[in-house]
Amino acid sequence: MARIMLPPPRTQGSIGLEAAMAGRRSLRAFGPHSISLADFGQLLWAAQGVTQADGRRAAPSAGALYPLEIIAAVGTVDELPPGLYRYHADSHGIELLADGDHRAALAAAALNQAWMADAAVLFAVTAVAGRTAARYGERAGRYVLLEAGHAAQNLCLQAVALGMGVTVVAAFDDGAVIRLLRLGPDELPLCLLSAGCP
Repeated sequence: MARIMLPPPRTQGSIGLEAAMAGRRSLRAFGPHSISLADFGQLLWAAQGVTQADGRRAAPSAGALYPLEIIAAVGTVDELPPGLYRYHADSHGIELLADGDHRAALAAAALNQAWMADAAVLFAVTAVAGRTAARYGERAGRYVLLEAGHAAQNLCLQAVALGMGVTVVAAFDDGAVIRLLRLGPDELPLCLLSAGCP
């Protein structure tokens, strides 16, 4: 499947890190506003984007093995049809996995937290833990969870800097989310993030 290239990420913002941290709060009431394709790409980049020529990313990873994947259930993003998209950090592009709006189905899989379906995008942080386990064995699980926290916080802070809100959700039916996101047998969902404008 062809990749859709996203606008280049920005490395200068309008607010400082301290202001973003002070403003980070969970948001569970989203307005009907869409978000721009550039801002959508910026959120993906903040979570797992490449920041150095050698492939190093915005969030730290044990041994630079990068077990995390990001899948977006897009509802209202300018210039992008609703669908499930997998982020490819190496090209800062996305790949369409499935057409259609999957937000309500994901909200239902998240123990019927219906408010999630109103977010412009639902992001899923997933992991292929075997990438890390090949080097670190039994400690890999701990490292992968730490990495998911780093990526989720990056996305949260970037959202604040863009005037959006995010809520991190870890209460969901694993099997339902795996089926909805079309994950392979070696990939597990770790958390969902609802992102949009108030």
